[in-house]
Amino acid sequence: MQNDEVLAFIRTHHATGRPLFSVCTGALLCGGAGILDGRRATTHWSALDLLPLFGAVAVNVRVVLDDNLISAAGVTAGIDGALTVAALLRGVAAAQAIQLDIQYAPEPPFQAGSPDTAPAAVLTEVTNRFQALTDKRRQTANAFAARRDG
Repeated sequence: MQNDEVLAFIRTHHATGRPLFSVCTGALLCGGAGILDGRRATTHWSALDLLPLFGAVAVNVRVVLDDNLISAAGVTAGIDGALTVAALLRGVAAAQAIQLDIQYAPEPPFQAGSPDTAPAAVLTEVTNRFQALTDKRRQTANAFAARRDG
């Protein structure tokens, strides 16, 4: 979120009007690039509350399509997002063919894939594991928000 070269690349690509796809906390890079202001976006659940610091409207779903910005929540939501991008670029039939090619028909063995369904002890453990990284992300996002609002 603080690498000027990466952020400039994102801004330049976004300015073309072509689809821009972020997966997981890649949405925070889009935020750092300054392109989320007023836009709907999603990211990994551990960072979802940071999106408003970048001016975004945080949406707690797997994939958000807002004009040419496609954001996917966690890593596996990236497959859903990639299929969305494929449909935008090549049509629904092409995206369906890709889905079939990769045999993407998820049937998770557990219902612990989101904070809403994970057992409390598992949620606490994973949240604690992310805490140091979450704190660093929050510090960077707060600094961005201060510059944006100042």
